Amino acid sequence: MGKRAVGRFAALAAGAVVARAGYAALRRARPGGPALWERTNFAGRAVDLCAGPAVVAGAVVGAAAATSGPARRAAVLAVLAVGACGAYDDVAGAGDPRSGFRAHLSALRDGELTSGAVKLIGISAAGLVAGSLLEERAVDKALAGVVIAGAAHLVNLVDVRPGRAAAAVLALGAPGLLKGAVAAAPMGAVAAVLPEDLDGRTMIGDTGAHALGAALGVAVVAGNGRAGLLAHAAGLVLAAAYGDKVTALARGAKSARHA
Repeated sequence: MGKRAVGRFAALAAGAVVARAGYAALRRARPGGPALWERTNFAGRAVDLCAGPAVVAGAVVGAAAATSGPARRAAVLAVLAVGACGAYDDVAGAGDPRSGFRAHLSALRDGELTSGAVKLIGISAAGLVAGSLLEERAVDKALAGVVIAGAAHLVNLVDVRPGRAAAAVLALGAPGLLKGAVAAAPMGAVAAVLPEDLDGRTMIGDTGAHALGAALGVAVVAGNGRAGLLAHAAGLVLAAAYGDKVTALARGAKSARHA
């Protein structure tokens, strides 16, 4: 087994082991009380949010174990910062029915700073900082920031039914395995909680969806030149612009309202 293959396997394994252990620990402890961790899913069933922080931990450890230098710093920063933004919205925005860029930006124009707007600003900033760690030229830094933040948003857009976000991470991350080990970390992390996610016992929430997407974004940036960054950035901006349609496709219904 070559050195590169070992690195990918190490990232997958570390991500899976840490995420699984973190999920089990959170399920037992429920720090802050059960109410902080419980939500009602689309089917009216009570689920927990324990998988979210668990996959963040798995993705961070997996990336740190298999990468070095700027890629490691960018991956760790992006996953932690973006995951923190998602966690804030999971808690502070739990009772807010508004979703999507338009709703939160409209509220911001009216003088209301929603948790979703805070999340949007925070994720955009985190993407730009992480991108600046990976690229040298200003235009490439900007493109990298769009890719990282856009990937974080994309995974969250499809997180509307059990297993949808996990499937997206596995599908989108697989091509990245050909170019580096960064993509293996979120793939291993989300695979570790996939059975409970599919069964409707847990959900990765905004915490996990955004963080895993950010990790995939870092993998894209680390494995592509300017042309690749431009293509990915354009696709992600398009997906954000038509976010309602992306969500509807993930839901498998005509309604496009993000649950």
